[in-house]
Amino acid sequence: MFLFIVNRKSGNGGGGRIWKKIRKKLQRQGIPYEYAYTDSAEQAHSFLSARLSGQESWKAVGVVGGDGTIHSLLPALRHSGVPLAVFSAGSGNDTARGFGIPRRTGAALEVMLNGRAKTADLISIAGRSTLTALAVGFDAEVAHNVNQSRYKQICNAIGLGRIAYIIGIFHTLLTFRPGPLTVDCDGVTRHYDSAWLTAINNVASYGGGLSICPEAKPGDGVLDLCIVHGCTKLKLLLLFPTVLIGAHTKLSFVTMRRGRNITVHGGLPRLALGDGEPVASTPLNASVDAGALRIMCPLP
Repeated sequence: MFLFIVNRKSGNGGGGRIWKKIRKKLQRQGIPYEYAYTDSAEQAHSFLSARLSGQESWKAVGVVGGDGTIHSLLPALRHSGVPLAVFSAGSGNDTARGFGIPRRTGAALEVMLNGRAKTADLISIAGRSTLTALAVGFDAEVAHNVNQSRYKQICNAIGLGRIAYIIGIFHTLLTFRPGPLTVDCDGVTRHYDSAWLTAINNVASYGGGLSICPEAKPGDGVLDLCIVHGCTKLKLLLLFPTVLIGAHTKLSFVTMRRGRNITVHGGLPRLALGDGEPVASTPLNASVDAGALRIMCPLP
């Protein structure tokens, strides 16, 4: 039996349209399933927790929604042994991108039904779990501003979700100021006098496809960090086109690190977003939760 959690509102209604396609294919093939619509993170988590604690043996949990919907279900899926199957219906869709899951509905359903379940790590912070990335500082403020904006809805409606993040970069530059930051990674501490952002990644990209930590692998038991520091606003703007292809890592004002336990603190409180959702603020400690999740991925 397959279980589905459907966020009909994700992607300006795209979740509902995708679910109709999935349901039609399931019925045509005679595949047994159960589903529930969700209107909030709390509702989705409560429903999934109850269903996973019952007697039914679930082959996989299909989530029709964006990265935020998936994020809300991680506490229930964590160490449950039941694989997650992803059906992209958000604006960023970095979970699908990070695991090579196709966006086309039919292909994603094929992955759920006949793919392979891979073990993945999670990022643990303040008692909460994050799957893709933890953004701290400027990048977190960009995502926060995008999520609160009207231009995100417009970009989603015309199928250009990534453009919303580009607009958000210019929006955030108007008010954000860099500041001192100290980062401890597995006991090695470094101080940065003027830091813009710290990205703690489990997968290579965030923000709708920005390849911020191109070497990150979600099942290797370590987290990848990208710290941008000591640069002007102009250099920061010039950085983002290079992040699209992961060519920023050799720039003098970019520091890449890897580790299992990371502490970030500084003179100014900084917002931290996990999977695009607010999870904490600095000072914070993040650690890898190795092998905590199973996720359906395409066959090699």
